[in-house]
Amino acid sequence: MPKMVFIERDGNRKEVEAPTGLSVLEIAHRNDVDIEGACEGSLACSTCHVIVEESWYDRLPEASEDEEDMLDLAFDLQKTSRLGCQLIITDELDGLTVRLPGETRNMMLG
Repeated sequence: MPKMVFIERDGNRKEVEAPTGLSVLEIAHRNDVDIEGACEGSLACSTCHVIVEESWYDRLPEASEDEEDMLDLAFDLQKTSRLGCQLIITDELDGLTVRLPGETRNMMLG
């Protein structure tokens, strides 16, 4: 089974099983990784914002226009930022490493 690594806000590396077909957000929730995902993957917030390790970024499918729009609202936006709800694990992404940003901004609470 593929694995992935979350680098948590405190710098802790957490390697977890990453079943194919699940999103990074779903995998985070299954493994008690602190990603909110307030809109539950409906592309209505940016609280599942992750920063993809640069060596992995070019292997990902391109972000949709809707994802890009939501990323514009993310705190600590980086050039390798993506939404965890939109990253679906495949065998090719075995070992994917993402870092959690220092904070998130929940516009749904606004």
